[in-house]
Amino acid sequence: MTKAQDILALSGGVGGAKLALGLADILVPGQLHVVANTGDDFRHLGLHISPDIDTLLYTLSERANPVQGWGLEGETWNTMAALEQLGAETWFRLGDRDMATHLWRTQRLHAGLRLSACTAELATRLGVASHVYPMTDDQVSTTVHSDRGDLPFQHYFVRHQCEPVVTGFSFDGISAAHPNRELMRLLQRKAFGTIVICPSNPFVSVDPILQLPGLWLALRESPAPVVVVSPIVAGLAIKGPAAKMMAELGMEVSALEVARHYCRRYPGLMDRFVIDDSDATMAGAIRDLGVDVAVTSTVMKSRADKQALARFVLQRDGG
Repeated sequence: MTKAQDILALSGGVGGAKLALGLADILVPGQLHVVANTGDDFRHLGLHISPDIDTLLYTLSERANPVQGWGLEGETWNTMAALEQLGAETWFRLGDRDMATHLWRTQRLHAGLRLSACTAELATRLGVASHVYPMTDDQVSTTVHSDRGDLPFQHYFVRHQCEPVVTGFSFDGISAAHPNRELMRLLQRKAFGTIVICPSNPFVSVDPILQLPGLWLALRESPAPVVVVSPIVAGLAIKGPAAKMMAELGMEVSALEVARHYCRRYPGLMDRFVIDDSDATMAGAIRDLGVDVAVTSTVMKSRADKQALARFVLQRDGG
């Protein structure tokens, strides 16, 4: 049962999960709904891996490795060591306890459950009160076009450590995919008070979600304001390859250029753009795009930082 002030967040990996945790901390349990990118999902060692979903679930259940931001705290690597001795591919590192998550999910999918049902059940088992949804139950795969050819996302990101020069992106299967059913139902019911696009990579974390047929238009038509938090701070990405990608695509590496991207690709979607104090001089140019802009500290180093940014984004306690 949703309430008038339920909050919807769109999230990719570590940066999105950090803000999602801050939002969950300041909201009533169950009030937060998070849609996770699944363009990064892939099969490895016969298992269905959902990296962004798991980063969210591990973070929201306070199990995530606090240094990496992903994976599980106190992880061990015995399975990887044994696989290495057998000559198996170990470029994508799966810890022993993390492996259990993938085994469980793969088994449930083989039993006929949709990914959304698996995710909801896993969240419950991990004690996560927030609602976490895969962006779709259909298969969508992000491909990175590069100077080394077309690479599945995890091969670009993990196997090649983001070294190839990026020339573009595509999302295989997206034109036939359906947005998460529960999400669309809630949007039709006008269930949300605010929609937050977390500080995730615009190109490979947020675009796959927004480009699902009909989704960004449904978000735009919602009466809830859409607030976007820039993942670029002072010309740098706090986490991940977003800044490198922008430079290689011939884009200015700035919060302003991120705002331009959203305005060009999704006209009328964004109501408010949140930038870091270090980028305050760009506020006027962002306003010229027809978007309200808000300036605060967006770097989340501590739990208190996450909560403070969440309050600011939702305009609570002086934000």
